[in-house]
Amino acid sequence: AEIANQLQVELLITVGNNAVDANMESLCFDPWLATGSTGTPLPEFVRLPFNHPLYILYSSGTTGVPKCIVHGAGGTLLQHAKELQLHSDIHPGDRLFYFTTCGWMMWNWLISGLQTGATIVLYDGNPAFPDTARLFDLIDAEKITHFGTSAKFIQAVEKSGLKPAQQHQLSSLKVLLSTGSPLLHESYDFLYRDVKADMLVASISGGTDIVSCFALGNPLLPVYRGELQCFGLGMDVAVYNEQGNPVDNEKGELVCRTPFPCMPTGFWNDDDGSRYQKAYFNRFSNIWAHGDYAETRPRGTHTGLIIHGRSDAVLNPGGVRIGTAEIYRQVETLEAIRESIVVGQQWQGDVRVVLFVVLQPGHSLTDALQNTIRRTVRDGASPRHVPAKILEVSAIPRTVSGKIVELAVREVIHGRPVSNQAALANPEALALFANRPELSE
Repeated sequence: AEIANQLQVELLITVGNNAVDANMESLCFDPWLATGSTGTPLPEFVRLPFNHPLYILYSSGTTGVPKCIVHGAGGTLLQHAKELQLHSDIHPGDRLFYFTTCGWMMWNWLISGLQTGATIVLYDGNPAFPDTARLFDLIDAEKITHFGTSAKFIQAVEKSGLKPAQQHQLSSLKVLLSTGSPLLHESYDFLYRDVKADMLVASISGGTDIVSCFALGNPLLPVYRGELQCFGLGMDVAVYNEQGNPVDNEKGELVCRTPFPCMPTGFWNDDDGSRYQKAYFNRFSNIWAHGDYAETRPRGTHTGLIIHGRSDAVLNPGGVRIGTAEIYRQVETLEAIRESIVVGQQWQGDVRVVLFVVLQPGHSLTDALQNTIRRTVRDGASPRHVPAKILEVSAIPRTVSGKIVELAVREVIHGRPVSNQAALANPEALALFANRPELSE
């Protein structure tokens, strides 16, 4: 009570039946919950249209005004029911967990898990405190069957040296979901070797724009390292080349060719729909494209998908298009690298690849390490992928949902302003990339 008074708390919620002597309004949680079985009136349900607004979700807005995306109730419900029950194999009695903030669309996806009859497990705080075993402790403690996280967290766990299978039972775990960025080939190996061999690893990809997925898992199909297993049921997904033709085994723009239930109903304050049309249908006429650079992999029984990064962040040295994930897959396998971000810098009439790295404690960016990085990229990708400059930074700017912001860094190194820095979790990190003398030579 003394601390609450010092913090000028207006409403104090307590658990249990102990009275609290505090100079503020207080609510005891347990008796309040108990009233639900007595005199509390039942909620009144009102019939509403299928597309009645359910959520407004915001794009990051780091390179322009954020999109205020309005999602309808019916389409979102149908899409999530399909993804959770069929693609993710969630049944009544299962326990679904996804490490997310309320500002990331995975929170909305997680909450929809309630419609399956599953229990959802919530977690607030640092996922690596007091150590990287914390969320694996949670799996055992709460008997989680479906565990969702980000590709970056999986990399961090592997680099920490933790081998969860040796310290945890994980007997309840059936499905591990990963999103936020492409899951590295080596991360698949780590998960099946050091977490659990008998589970489905499902890398999934979609976005805030559709509050769901274009490609995700399938419990009936094999898993190939580095690939998303299949397109979402009912999603007419393809990859188009620059001429607007569908291609396989070739990098291009991820598109959806016919309408789907979870398309936004529109943008807020966009009465004529012009901003909505420009955002998704400007690249190809009447074909949805929201900026993923991808490649399909026909497998006979199904078609897998590889995400190579964002289309607007594609590097173009010597006129050759390179997805940023193609470089991350090589660099972040190195023990000395905690994480990295790569951008293209305009240089002498061309574009050169610039790689920024955050190093693990005890390492420094020596000539030997730079040579190792370049050799790893050359051997694992191609000579064109090799960065012209490698620079060290202490932090990488990211959105509140944890995604790194390549476009914002690209703006900074070219001396251009970054709009809406409030969308970043750590906007101060942008200063680490500004006015670097190494980039003027």
